[in-house]
Amino acid sequence: MKAIFVQIKCELSKAFDVAAYLIDNVLETAEVYSTSGTYDLLAKFELPEEKSVGDFVIRTLQVVPGVKDTNSIVAFKFQWNPTVSAEFEPRPEKLVRPSK
Repeated sequence: MKAIFVQIKCELSKAFDVAAYLIDNVLETAEVYSTSGTYDLLAKFELPEEKSVGDFVIRTLQVVPGVKDTNSIVAFKFQWNPTVSAEFEPRPEKLVRPSK
């Protein structure tokens, strides 16, 4: 599965209708939030690896009644492994404070 986040601008007074439609009709919908600012909604979708993000946004989201505009963000899940030390970032235990 791959996660994408989509900011959605809705027609005036349609944000709740769009959110309800996404939850009820779009199987890939994982979460939907109402937001302030330029966009009205922020939604997380979980797509199968083989599914095209562009196709999903254009053919599934942009045709939802009340959707005016979208901004898509492809997300990459961060995997933290505390045993692996990144070469570019020293670990606290490797930092030595200068003596006074």
